[in-house]
Amino acid sequence: MRFATPEYFYLGVFAITLIGLFVLWSARKKRRLLELFADKKLISGLIANFSVQKRRYKYLLLFLGLIFLVLALARPQYGTHMVMLKREGQDVMLVVDCSKSMLAEDMKPNRLDKAKQEVRGLISRMTGDRVGLVAFAGAAFTECPLTLDYSAAQMFVDVLDVDLIPRPGTNIGAAIEAATAAFNQKERKNKVMIIITDGEDFGGDIKRAVKEAKVQGIKIYTIGLGKPEGEPIPIRNDRGEMIGYKKDERGELVLTRLDEQMLQEIAADADGRYYHASAGEIALDQIYEDINAMEKKEQKGMLMTQYEDRYQYVLPFAIICFGAEILISERKSRRKENAANETN
Repeated sequence: MRFATPEYFYLGVFAITLIGLFVLWSARKKRRLLELFADKKLISGLIANFSVQKRRYKYLLLFLGLIFLVLALARPQYGTHMVMLKREGQDVMLVVDCSKSMLAEDMKPNRLDKAKQEVRGLISRMTGDRVGLVAFAGAAFTECPLTLDYSAAQMFVDVLDVDLIPRPGTNIGAAIEAATAAFNQKERKNKVMIIITDGEDFGGDIKRAVKEAKVQGIKIYTIGLGKPEGEPIPIRNDRGEMIGYKKDERGELVLTRLDEQMLQEIAADADGRYYHASAGEIALDQIYEDINAMEKKEQKGMLMTQYEDRYQYVLPFAIICFGAEILISERKSRRKENAANETN
């Protein structure tokens, strides 16, 4: 057996414990106050019709009702069956720049961390789309193939780093080629590529790669990171402390600049759009609105384990306990009441 919402179980146990301690403390304090203001004979006369045993029964029913209610809220589950999960959506490849220039800090904390934030935001918006991940620098590779398992995709996002790809530089053409190859080559629609980069390119033929992607029916969106005027690339030691900035062979400071024009051309040539990353997530909202507006395809079904809820067998006991607690009176029965009066 398992609980679907175990947080309610732990919270309920804590709350019932507090209520129990409060009831015990309150009963003791009430008894001490009565003993201070009247003697035992007077007290017994005043509460002659009161049944201590019935009050205990009421408390017992109240706590049993609370226990059953907490168990029902925690949703106990027992037994499983397999269900086929089918979704509708697009195939979306997220292409992330992991070159050294992504360490520039014109976007806080740096461009790469901002790119990872953008990717996480896109994945969190998805409901039926398959998502994949391509990382690139001087070379490119598919880090995560197309999948409906968003938690697995998020794990691949977490390991993105500038040391992930040994070949330095930035080759956007190779990244587009790798992402294109990751799609189903037999289909010519329902394909979206989202490239997140600063746009500096020192690699292959981007035009040819974009043309091939368009032939494959891929729509390309680009998200630019950084400033067009340029930003130095910090160098840090093993402790994360900055020890300087990257310089070229002549000892001059290297500035990495956002190439918006190239990113705009890539998006325009592949029927997509270019967005500049901002502090908020406006670009993500607009891109996902576009994706949702496209014609959707039924994604391949996935077998999922479905647990059987059993709370409906527990909840009636809680209702019965609460109902019985309300119906029970704290007065003694008439026979016992008469017997007590005759004794007095």
